[in-house]
Amino acid sequence: MNEHTVTCGFLPLIDAAPLIIARELLFAQDEGINLQLIKQPSWSALRDLLALGQIDVAHMLSPMPIAMTLGQSGMPTNVDALMVLSVNGTVIGVSNDLARDMEKTGWSSDFESPAAAATALFASGRKTIRIGIPFPFSMHRMLLEHWLSVHPSFRSKRVEIITVPPPRMAQAVSNGTLDMFCVGEPWGTAAVQQGVASLILPGSSIWQFAPEKVLGATRDWIEQNPTLCNGLMRAIYRATQWLDDPGNKPLAVEILARSQHIDLPHEAIDPAISAQIVPCLGAKPVSPPHFLFFNNNAANFPWRSQAAWISERIAAWCGLDQDEATRRGKACFRSDLYRGNLSALGVDMPGASAKVEGALKNPLAVKSTKGQLILGPDAFFDGAIFDFDAED
Repeated sequence: MNEHTVTCGFLPLIDAAPLIIARELLFAQDEGINLQLIKQPSWSALRDLLALGQIDVAHMLSPMPIAMTLGQSGMPTNVDALMVLSVNGTVIGVSNDLARDMEKTGWSSDFESPAAAATALFASGRKTIRIGIPFPFSMHRMLLEHWLSVHPSFRSKRVEIITVPPPRMAQAVSNGTLDMFCVGEPWGTAAVQQGVASLILPGSSIWQFAPEKVLGATRDWIEQNPTLCNGLMRAIYRATQWLDDPGNKPLAVEILARSQHIDLPHEAIDPAISAQIVPCLGAKPVSPPHFLFFNNNAANFPWRSQAAWISERIAAWCGLDQDEATRRGKACFRSDLYRGNLSALGVDMPGASAKVEGALKNPLAVKSTKGQLILGPDAFFDGAIFDFDAED
């Protein structure tokens, strides 16, 4: 089989694991693909390389393809999400000073109660809370806004959002630039291990099924390379299956820790892979439910209802026509290609019907091609639901 090179940009995060495993365990090679992974310093650098055609595909924050397609992030470029790479996996942390001020209000962190944490945060005495996120168009920002904006004490002037690349988040807390952050692992754990922060919530406590990263490519590249697109999706799907097998987790940590990938010690990477998060120095590990997964519960399926939820928020931020933004945004999540390219692998596909985001408080068996697909839970912490009538 002749190999074809595919270049892929990524940031050194745990949720780049499907790409790393697809290369290192030769799943991509099995599909005739020489997958070249190119580490990037920031999401803006990765975005620009993709838009300029300097890389073929990318590990992307789930809102990025939609923001780029809507002309709101960098060079206007039609970018699609071929599949979801990971669900959840983010953490919210605060500086040690802010943690102490929150504790003075009577709050005691259990790492699972968004409403109580927000009450303590707004009662901490700070006029402005400076919060770091990795990128303006990110699930991090969307989760933070959904969480904080429903609290009675929320005022927009009390919150300042600052963009900081994930590897620099701990330093920004240490030097006083940030009071708080929302970031993907392992960078929250790294901040704890450096003694500069405490973790107060997992992102999954705000939304139990948040699509965090996607495999993105320009629409032109997808149309010009259907065979490569098919093979790459198949390889990455196999990698996500492998990652969700508990018996593979020690090897996954070893592979991710290598210098060309994440380049951090095993003890910084293992907490996210094993879902054993240490919220602060000296604390016992906690196991948040649904903390991070790659394949289970149809994790890889690019739901157009999720794209609609993301598009609605981008439209509100940027003053766009909501209906038009939602229409174009939904088209970026390529459930059609996911069905077409992965059906031959025997992947159980959900039926083509509308999905109400946030409606599943418990796992639910749904009609599927093999009749055995379990979805959810996908509840929001405040009971919100979003029905976009978006068929997938």
